[in-house]
Amino acid sequence: MELIFFIEVLAGGLLAGVMYALVALGFVLIYKASGVFNFAQGSMVFFAALTFVSLTERGWNFWLALAATLAVMVLLGVATERVVLRPLVNQAPITLFMATIGLAFVLEGLSQLLWGSQPHGLELGIPDVPMEWLSRKWNVNISQFDLFAAFVAGALVAVLALLFQKTRIGRALRAVADDHQAALAVGIPLQHIWAIVWAVAGFVALVAGVMWGVRNGVQYALTFVALKALPVLILGGFESILGAIIGGLIIGAGEKLAEVYLGPYVGGGIESWFAYVIALLFLLVRPEGLFGEKHIDRV
Repeated sequence: MELIFFIEVLAGGLLAGVMYALVALGFVLIYKASGVFNFAQGSMVFFAALTFVSLTERGWNFWLALAATLAVMVLLGVATERVVLRPLVNQAPITLFMATIGLAFVLEGLSQLLWGSQPHGLELGIPDVPMEWLSRKWNVNISQFDLFAAFVAGALVAVLALLFQKTRIGRALRAVADDHQAALAVGIPLQHIWAIVWAVAGFVALVAGVMWGVRNGVQYALTFVALKALPVLILGGFESILGAIIGGLIIGAGEKLAEVYLGPYVGGGIESWFAYVIALLFLLVRPEGLFGEKHIDRV
């Protein structure tokens, strides 16, 4: 029974980690292509989820609301690159970072101005109950919704991997990520590539927003989900899609196991902050992350 309980806790942590990785993917895409740490990613997740649930509550068909929200997020991503970041090209990284902080507050205010500030429930028809065949055959309780969310995240990662590896746009994205000046020299339009990346990040924010909206409800606190992506990025590396997945799994499993096995000794509540302890310890050992590039500065 102890082994079965451990498997349940570990599986729950790994599936939660996949959800964290969904949010981290948005950070990775933008940072990889443009070197901008998008502090507004959490607000984009909230904006996407609130727009989608508000449209469905107004009687829109599920797929029509999803398509409309996707169009809004793509336009938002393109507009952000053109209006906010393009005028700041070649500015100091801290300037770009502060611009995304301002964007985060604008999106939060715009979300509540358009759709109100009341919390919303969101259902996809996937019950958050244990899988019957697993419970019956192995006596292991794993949520149907968690498995569905993991499948969606896995499919999204596979699509992004194909986009980066097999398409012309993907090759251009990798070239821009490796060296901006070299990409310009061979005729790759940086501004078009950055607009595409921000549009894809908007799509990722929609998927993450819907998944987290079902899990926690669509409310302002959804913006803080992005803070859990920070330890994921520190572990995996800011430039690696694979790192976002591996980092998410480590953080998800680590915090669940810590809550169950260490929590009773420290009074409980360890799950809310243990991820940052893992990230802090990891920074001392490998600050560039598992899959990040080590930077050497000559002085």
